[in-house]
Amino acid sequence: MVVIENMLAPQEVAHFREVLLSLPWADGKDTAMGMAAAVKNNHQADPANPAVQRLANQLLGRMGEAPKLISRVLPHRIFPPVFNRYGETEEYGWHVDGAIMRIPGSSDVLRSDMSMTLFLSEPQEYAGGELVVATEFGEQRVKLPAGSAVLYPSSSLHKVTAVTAGQRIAAITWMQSMVADDGMRQTLFELDQSIQALLGQGQVDRAELDRLHHIYHNLIRQCAMI
Repeated sequence: MVVIENMLAPQEVAHFREVLLSLPWADGKDTAMGMAAAVKNNHQADPANPAVQRLANQLLGRMGEAPKLISRVLPHRIFPPVFNRYGETEEYGWHVDGAIMRIPGSSDVLRSDMSMTLFLSEPQEYAGGELVVATEFGEQRVKLPAGSAVLYPSSSLHKVTAVTAGQRIAAITWMQSMVADDGMRQTLFELDQSIQALLGQGQVDRAELDRLHHIYHNLIRQCAMI
């Protein structure tokens, strides 16, 4: 998993919340697919609402400005962000995101390679409501400050624990990467982060940096499916 801190500034978070809290919310089960419907208990903002669409587009713009996200995902297609709300007793049990998703309002589909949850409520505003992702290192529990996001493979089993007090508001989306294999995406991410760290030092021979950059982009050329 990769955390993207401060994807939204505090004033943007406040705007998102103000708009979302003024809108009606539908039963989240209406949008769940397959087995997920049996364990989904939350509410969701209407994606067809123009105000919701404006927020989704604003968030997509911020995602495109997040170098760490681009490095980890290498996105090819992004599902329009969805906004959900968990009140007291609401939760989303263990599930895996659908592998193929149809983009609303179009005939296009995407393969869900990476998922993202952006938190819009501060951790102290609600009890429970943790995102729990099952990984090879055990269950990882995530509850981030408002405006920060976490990326994780869509193939991961994950859940949102029951909210026991307060209200949890978040945005979620799914991305198709140009590189289908998650192991290779992780390798490319680590290589790119090392290159960026070396660039930041300012004392590394330029020829060595060029060589690493050459390797990185040639690996993408070999693996990209576009």
